[in-house]
Amino acid sequence: MARTSQVAPLGDMDPFAPNPAHPVRVRARNMPADTHFEPHRHAWGQLAYCASGVIQVSVVAPVAPTAYIVPPSRAVWIAPGALHAIAVLEAAAFRTLYIDPGVVPADGAVCRVMAVTPLLRELVSALDPVGGTPPGPAREAALTALVLDEIGKAERLALGVPLPGADSDKRLRALCQAVLDAPGRHATLHDWATDSGASERTLARLFHAQFGMGFAQWRRQAVLAHALPRLARGESVGQVATASGYASESAFSAMFKAAMGQPPSWFIGRNDAHGPPSA
Repeated sequence: MARTSQVAPLGDMDPFAPNPAHPVRVRARNMPADTHFEPHRHAWGQLAYCASGVIQVSVVAPVAPTAYIVPPSRAVWIAPGALHAIAVLEAAAFRTLYIDPGVVPADGAVCRVMAVTPLLRELVSALDPVGGTPPGPAREAALTALVLDEIGKAERLALGVPLPGADSDKRLRALCQAVLDAPGRHATLHDWATDSGASERTLARLFHAQFGMGFAQWRRQAVLAHALPRLARGESVGQVATASGYASESAFSAMFKAAMGQPPSWFIGRNDAHGPPSA
């Protein structure tokens, strides 16, 4: 049965708005799959991640459009004022940290993917204890300082799928959407060009002009975006490799580990931040 997409309201933001007295605020929500938030922006910085599940964060403006897939071990930093939308790919325990503009990291104007350390996960839980007592002022200040330090020192990851803007060449937009829908359909730009109505040379030029990278590098990002939710759902590495257009499981695994820092088998069934569900 096909899933039904549903738009989630942003809700009352006032209780979660950060300020100099409370520069880090945590908002926790459990979201079913296929829930999405329409494009919106905040005056503050935002760190979005999942304690479980998988989400997609699409940053629309003022930077070039980019889609980020976020499993539990990763987070997306959303710069203050950035227009963004969120879609839940797998039922998620969604965690959002709102960061006052006065304390955002030095490079906080740049949206990026970062690794979520075990310490950061525990700090977030301590700031927003589910069913527990909120920390007092002194403890909140100490936890906040550690959260900001962890964010500032977090490993940055070259993940995210750049997307063509609405005013981009329609052939490029059509090709990018086709690859995102089914990255395993073709492996080379030559084969994709046969379906697109444009020459391979023209498409290669469009990719470099739009994204500053070649098609192969862009497609790898699209493959990762396609593969992560499938692995989280429990599909085997072989199944995901085939669906991603790789002739061998080993070649897919090598690409995946180079990008993610972990082999694809590590993400199988890993819909929570602490490991795969037990049998």
